[in-house]
Order: sequence, then C-alpha cells, then structure tokens
Amino acid sequence: MLKTKLCGISLKNPLMLAAGVLGSHASSLNWILNSGAGAVVSKSFSKEPNEGYKNPTTVAVEGGIINAIGLSSPGVDAFIEELESVNRIKGRSIASIYGATPDEFSYVAGKIESLVDMIEMNISCPHAMEGYGASIGQNPDLTREFVSAVKDTVSVPVLAKLTPNVTNISEIAIAAEEGGADGLTLINSLGPGMKIDIITGNPILANKFGGMSGPAIKPIAVRCVYDAYEATDIPIVGVGGIRNYTDVVEFLYAGASAVQIGTSIMYEGPEIFGRIRK
Repeated sequence: MLKTKLCGISLKNPLMLAAGVLGSHASSLNWILNSGAGAVVSKSFSKEPNEGYKNPTTVAVEGGIINAIGLSSPGVDAFIEELESVNRIKGRSIASIYGATPDEFSYVAGKIESLVDMIEMNISCPHAMEGYGASIGQNPDLTREFVSAVKDTVSVPVLAKLTPNVTNISEIAIAAEEGGADGLTLINSLGPGMKIDIITGNPILANKFGGMSGPAIKPIAVRCVYDAYEATDIPIVGVGGIRNYTDVVEFLYAGASAVQIGTSIMYEGPEIFGRIRK
C-alpha cells in the first residue's frame, strides 16, 4: 500500500505534480491525476494578472533545463475556474500562490481556500521580479511574516516552498515552522543559471538568467531535505530531479513524507507517475 498522509491529508500515494509544470489548466491537472499522481500542484498564480517574461523562457542544458518564465499568471479570479474543475475525487489539489506582500498572499489564499486541499506558498522562485519569490524566502524574518499572514487567513494546510539559494536552509525552514507552516516543500529551482548561444554570443533566455531544474540538482535537493528534517518537526515534500523509484526512496530516507515531480515529465510525459508508482 502506498497510501500516506501529509499534514493530516490522506494521499493515495506520495507522488505529486510539482508547481509550474502542466499546471495552468484543469484539463492538464486532471490528466496528471489520471496518470497516477496522488496530488497535483497548480502553476503559481497571483492576485493580479502578470504577463511574465517574453520568449524564449526555457532552454535545455546538460542534466535538466533552465527556465525564466517570470511567474506569469492570469490572476486569481481567472484561475478560480480552473481550480473548480480539478477532479478532487481522483486526487488531492494544491494551489501554488505568490505575491509581493503578506496581504497579497493572504488575499489569494482566502479566495481559493475552499477549492483546494492545501496551499503551497511560492517564496522561492529564483527568477522572480524584485520583491517576489526568493527575495522573500532568503530572509528568515520575511519568511516567518509571510507564512504567518497566510496561516492567520486559512484553515487548510499551508506548505512553504523554500529555495536552495541560501547560506543556511535550516534557518529558513525553522522560520517557516515558527510562522506556522504545516509543512515544507524543497527545493525550488537552483540558480539563477545561464546558457549562451555560441553563434550569436548572446544569452538564449529573454531574461538572460533562469532557474535550473532536473536530475542534476537532485543531490542538492536531497541534502536540503535532510537538513530541514533534522531542524524541524513538520512534514517535508521533496522535489528536485526525480526520474525513478530509487530517487523517490532516496528522498524518503532523507526525511521527505512525499515527493513532487516536474522537469522529468518532459522526458516521458505524465506516464512517469504510473511507472514510478508501480
């Protein structure tokens, strides 16, 4: 039996879709659930619409991809319709949200609380605009403040997604726990990184820099999960470079209660969930 519990919520299995991959529409989220995932996490969305960065936003590199999408978002009002159509009988639905202030996070969380089983706070994106993403999650005081604001607003479990781009991941994990986080997700993409076109001599990404994800970052993710597990008493969702069942077991041994899969979907599609579950 692969049934497990995360923050008091039962899951058919510990495999989850990571935020940012096939998570913009209910149809793709349901596709992932039908493919064997125990839960899905939406693409991060915000209070107001955000266009994000211009193309190209992703580039393949050795060991994964670099992406700089810029937290593009249709806004919470537009995304509500997608959340309403996710098949929560088939599996658990988790909303990834972001903002620049505690009030923005709380507003979005309050609007969608009744439509999801959990909320994941994106305070870790390495290519976000100034004042968003990792600029919050690299500061323990801001981490504590932002998490506390959302916890004061909603009753569903709240996960804080952390960045590896810090000197001491344990310090940030403890701050999130002190803020009231029910669990942690780590890690978000590493970086920022860069890829240059040697014909033109120019950066390939429109934003020049982006976050690195994929198999190459797995050892860093495993170490971050281990450190956070040692430092806190709340459950952890491990994410970063998972491609097979042995990767999942490694994260579980490091202290994770569940895992998320993202970049590896580009190698074999949503069928990866059924294969790893088997």
